[in-house]
Amino acid sequence: MTPTGQMVEAVVIGGGLYGCTIASYLAQERGLRRVLLIEKEPRLLGRGSHNNQARVHNGYHYPRSFTTAYRSRINFNRFVQDWPGAVKRDFTKLYAIARRNSRVTARQFERFCHEIGAKIKPADRSLHALFEKRLIEEVFVVEEYAFDTTCLAHWAQQELARTGVHVRLGTRVLSISRVDGGLQVLLEQQDGQPAELIGCQYVFNCTYSGLNQFAGDFPGTQTGLKQEVTEMALIQAPAVLKDLGITVMDGPFFSMMPFPSRGLHTLSHVRYTPHFSWADQPDTDPYAQLENYAQSTRFDRMARDVARYLPAIADSQYVDSLFEIKTVLLKNEGDDGRPILFEKHPALPGCFSILGGKIDNVYDVLEKLGTEEFRNIPENQ
Repeated sequence: MTPTGQMVEAVVIGGGLYGCTIASYLAQERGLRRVLLIEKEPRLLGRGSHNNQARVHNGYHYPRSFTTAYRSRINFNRFVQDWPGAVKRDFTKLYAIARRNSRVTARQFERFCHEIGAKIKPADRSLHALFEKRLIEEVFVVEEYAFDTTCLAHWAQQELARTGVHVRLGTRVLSISRVDGGLQVLLEQQDGQPAELIGCQYVFNCTYSGLNQFAGDFPGTQTGLKQEVTEMALIQAPAVLKDLGITVMDGPFFSMMPFPSRGLHTLSHVRYTPHFSWADQPDTDPYAQLENYAQSTRFDRMARDVARYLPAIADSQYVDSLFEIKTVLLKNEGDDGRPILFEKHPALPGCFSILGGKIDNVYDVLEKLGTEEFRNIPENQ
């Protein structure tokens, strides 16, 4: 625990994979001795890091954003190497190109994969037979994996303990302010205890959808954000699809991926997964929007459309849905790019806001942090 009023060197707000990785990096690689990670949920990696498709991207998903695809290719091998126990490889991943309404043809997709150096080969007849040939131009076998958030959360707990990072769970940061000698964060009052102030030199805002939900002197991000309430359906896949991951693209189509932490598959659909969206505003708490939303599943609509392309999906069993807030940069809505957001706030020297659109983007963040200079607080402070 950090006593009230004590000075730490860095406060990391947000206990997803990004926040945990950054906190560990600051302590181990940058020599910051007193790092405090604050997470408002009761456990680490319990929100955005968990409530997603659990895909370890290898570039295939972004034929209209070469930079994002190429960065995924670079980061893919690093992710697999760093977290081998969390990576599920024992399935066949297929990408199928639709004959109509796709923004890329099969030939264009194959050429794109060769350009970024991603493995690709035509699927055999038995795999082709799973699809409605009148609607699917070509099917490819690719190299793409899924990750188990439960394993990543276990790693995070051990890593933070090993590197000496203090962790506060179930704690919400209300404000970030500038004070003489550095920064100050205000923590929400809990269990009848007074609100707590923590002084620090650096603040790393890794709150994903909550990036702009702080009072005090925090100015908000300069980059515009879009918030979406999304649904990831969890299904028991029929036997014929159990060992597969499938993406039909590129347009108003769908993906079905193994979801290792539940032993199920996710089903997402470009049209039905987003339930509603809005431009991010400081006075509109995205998590409150999600909590107040009815969260009625659209699985039936997803399944009906998917079955036109992949008939066997009609035999799947709906189990549950993961509803979550998805945050994207407004400037990338048109090209599907998923660059990181990495902003330093001149009005709050030492404060950084960080957002990644994919799990493997964390390496892009570490590269950016590697160019920053950090100073230690003397031991007697």
